[in-house]
Amino acid sequence: MASVAVDHVIGTIMSALQEEATLLVGIKDELEEISKELVSMRSFLQDAERNKVMSKGEETWVAEVRDTAHQIEDLIDEYMYYMYRKQYSTVAHRIFLTPKSLLEKRRIASKLQQINKNIIGMDERRKRFGNDHVEGSNAHCDLTLYPRDSAVFMKEDDVVGFVDESRLLKTWLIDGEKHLTLISVVGMGGSGKTTLVAKTCNNETAKSYFDCYAWVTVSQTYARDDLLRKLIKECHESGKARVPNDLGTKDFKDLVEYLIGYLKHKKYLVILDDVWDISLWENIKASLPNNEFGSRIIFTTRNEDVGSFSSNVRSHMLTIKPLKNEEAWDLFCKKAFFSNPDKSCPEELKPLALELVGKCDGLPLAIVALGGVMSSKKSTSEWSSVWDNLNWQLNSNPRLEIVKSILLLSFNYLPSPLKYCFLYCCLFPEDYKIRRQRLIRLWIAEGFIQNVDRTTPNEVAESYFMELTLRSMLQVGSRNACGRPRACQMHDLLREIGISMLEREKFGVVYDGKIKIKECQLHQARRLSIQTTNGDLQSYGNMRRLRSLLVFVDSSVSFSSTSLPNLKLMRSLDLENVAINILPEGLGTLLNLRYLNLRGTQVQKLPKSIGKLRNLESLDITNTKVKELPSEVAELQNLYHLIMWSKGIANNLGDFLYLNGLQVPFKISKLKKLQVLYYIEAKGDIIRQLGSMTQLRRMGISNLREADEHDLCSSILNLKLIRTLRLYVNNEAEFLRMDALETPPPQLQKLGLHGKLERVPHWFCSLQNLTSLGLLGSSLEEDQLPHVAALPNLGRVTLINSFVGENLHFYSGFAKLKELYLFKFRQLKGIIIEKGAMPDIQKLWIDSCFALDAVPRGRVLFLNSDSSGGNGSRDGESFVLSQYLQ
Repeated sequence: MASVAVDHVIGTIMSALQEEATLLVGIKDELEEISKELVSMRSFLQDAERNKVMSKGEETWVAEVRDTAHQIEDLIDEYMYYMYRKQYSTVAHRIFLTPKSLLEKRRIASKLQQINKNIIGMDERRKRFGNDHVEGSNAHCDLTLYPRDSAVFMKEDDVVGFVDESRLLKTWLIDGEKHLTLISVVGMGGSGKTTLVAKTCNNETAKSYFDCYAWVTVSQTYARDDLLRKLIKECHESGKARVPNDLGTKDFKDLVEYLIGYLKHKKYLVILDDVWDISLWENIKASLPNNEFGSRIIFTTRNEDVGSFSSNVRSHMLTIKPLKNEEAWDLFCKKAFFSNPDKSCPEELKPLALELVGKCDGLPLAIVALGGVMSSKKSTSEWSSVWDNLNWQLNSNPRLEIVKSILLLSFNYLPSPLKYCFLYCCLFPEDYKIRRQRLIRLWIAEGFIQNVDRTTPNEVAESYFMELTLRSMLQVGSRNACGRPRACQMHDLLREIGISMLEREKFGVVYDGKIKIKECQLHQARRLSIQTTNGDLQSYGNMRRLRSLLVFVDSSVSFSSTSLPNLKLMRSLDLENVAINILPEGLGTLLNLRYLNLRGTQVQKLPKSIGKLRNLESLDITNTKVKELPSEVAELQNLYHLIMWSKGIANNLGDFLYLNGLQVPFKISKLKKLQVLYYIEAKGDIIRQLGSMTQLRRMGISNLREADEHDLCSSILNLKLIRTLRLYVNNEAEFLRMDALETPPPQLQKLGLHGKLERVPHWFCSLQNLTSLGLLGSSLEEDQLPHVAALPNLGRVTLINSFVGENLHFYSGFAKLKELYLFKFRQLKGIIIEKGAMPDIQKLWIDSCFALDAVPRGRVLFLNSDSSGGNGSRDGESFVLSQYLQ
């Protein structure tokens, strides 16, 4: 791992020399010399780390190199802090700061000179280890990753095995028994417990047997009250009921009474994933009533004592067995040879492949992880090297579980840039669903992403994300209609390994209450994840090396303006959903800040000092109470992502959906690097200015008016790179006029039009790259389907009150459509789907189409590949929709 730190700091130096050369006067020569020395040491460092056993001297040397790399990185960022402070100050303030800045520059330059001498001394000590003539390779350091085309939109691998187990679990789930039944699924870590339950129960067909449903993952240090709050929230959401606003203020007794009251007349399904202790059942059983409606509770657990404990409730236990040899081989080939047309193993690799699969003992997680490692290995020599490493690890540490050995091997074989990206994921709480966009923006802010010619950092980061999912180091949590991941999760065993590395490599600290963190650890922390707190963050101002602060508590927190100036190295501040309502003016002292996430907080306004954050790249104020951006935001000329919106319903029936954008500064067009901008309110000259922001990839505008047509279409015409476009009219009486747009943006992939349309835009049929289309409140008299049926890449269509006719007729086309949503068609009486239309449809959801005589009111339709039989009827050449499935 020290080699990764060296790779990272070399990249930091090179980036600084290229992009900030004018600010580095005084230390430029020192940095160039340090970079040369580190490059020459890198291959020897990698070779030392590859050794099966290092001597004490080698271990000390490797740790010293790592710490030195961290120190260099800190000094560069500290130097840049003082240069930015001088550069962005007023003339008068600059005169005042100049003497201090000179002193700081000299101090840092002196430290770098000393570090350069130390590095030379370290190189001399390295030679005494006898590694003088070892030839290393820096292939890992220079590796550039690109998305594997076949994988960017790939489907999830088919689940292998568990046929009998799934059938038995399904029988217990819907056997007609009216008593409350407790079902325990028991197996060791990585055996596939969660996969089995998800495959069997976490789908619309299974859920249709129950009135409400909840899936809650239980950590080893779960909080009883929080667990009940999650159950209440999920049961309400799945039952289409409003989640109570006061859950956060209810105590345990109130929560129990509330949950009993909600469930007592319902047939419910509750899944508690990864239960560690029998006491959990004792804590929650009173809140889950035995109401004789056929409710089911499912545990997954590694502990057989938990699985066999029923507490006088009807119960079943299912023990997960290892995969059979042929199943294990099938699963391995799906992962290791996914790029082969038939996913078959080449004959020359088969002996080694069989040996490797045999080492996995039939454990799915180990098989999938090892398959991910081998998917990038093509030669017999590469496979032999992995085999040798795995054998050594198992023989030298027989107490280590096989699955952990393989997971550790998977990490060691990650390309160098991906190791830091993986470790950063470990800062998120256990079983946390991490949004893909949030994660890659954090990676970019930290400087983990390599520079690639003619490729944006966002695109390179996307390729890193896809590589980690392909190697099964991250699990896809959810996907969009076209298969691209929306969110990811970490398997708990992988996270355990990552957490141990966080500390050992001095990468970061997770403060979650499980173990006591020493004060010295906090003060030296480079990254801090706070998952439990007393609400006081003022003491963290002493953490002068802190680069990332992520807070995952919903209690009130506060920042001291006096502590923020000490955080000179801070690059990322993530406060999503934290109960904070005021940001201090001192925020403007975080001159190295690249990423600021305030989503879901109670913040009401941004301080004017935010204009000093000239290095800020991402700002997210979605669902806050901010209504207007200060004019100083227009000074953030390195901003790439500006995300801000909140949604509401305009009347009691909810027929007209509108969205509140934010008022932006008049000079917003100064932000020439901006790639993501949503949602802004159409006001003044803003629409015309957008045409000059030619780097935009994603844009959303609210409160559009008919009079904006020509300015809007003229600006859109200039945005050649735009891929996502969402337009809202906030007045139900206004039309959204788009006829003046001669040709749509050539790369447009997602389009949402929210407001009345007089006619279907003439350019719809030319949207050849469109994957998602949403028409909300269009109220068209003309059938829109013929205009989009031939679009070759359309995967998702959402139509809400978009048509006032009586019949929708799908004659043909929609070749790649997977999801179709039809809501609030008040006059719709019939839907006909001709044979051959929508051949790939997976989900069809209809709601509030009350004139459909053949359909029961208030029901929702899902068509899934395993449940389409019985959902409709074939009549000659057409498929006539006749029934809903909840």
